[in-house]
Amino acid sequence: MKLPPADSELGKLMAMLPRQGRVEWIGLRPRREVAMESVAQVIATSGAGLSGDRYSGGSGKRGITLIQAEHLPVIAALSGHASVAPATLRRNLVVSGLPLVALKGRRFRIGEVLLEGTEDCDPCSRMEAALGPGGYNAMRGHGGLCARILDGGTIQIGDAVVALHD
Repeated sequence: MKLPPADSELGKLMAMLPRQGRVEWIGLRPRREVAMESVAQVIATSGAGLSGDRYSGGSGKRGITLIQAEHLPVIAALSGHASVAPATLRRNLVVSGLPLVALKGRRFRIGEVLLEGTEDCDPCSRMEAALGPGGYNAMRGHGGLCARILDGGTIQIGDAVVALHD
């Protein structure tokens, strides 16, 4: 994603993230078609993804997936549920406190890990089974963000999520 020039009005607005976020939940998919496992911390490796996740080894643009905590009640409401557990949505991290869309195309830190937001994390057809009829559409626009791991390290629940100003 190409960002507007940093000195333009839109560039200044898009760079304005006065608050940091926080990691609320971490989940890993150890194998295909098994439930996600909730963990307190995880090792992120540049070019290899998250240790213990089935996608580890092919980091690329989707080395880690994030979803915004504030969107969970919206997804629940749109899919006809009182609440939705983070593991149901099959993202690695639930983050609160800042809009993930603002990290698309930007570098940011989670704890000691350096990441780059690469693309929207669109829902897959499995959301229909997980959330019931209309589950796929309930997640559209709320699926979160994919990120590339640039410099690895440990991510823990409670870690700050901080946008960097290049």
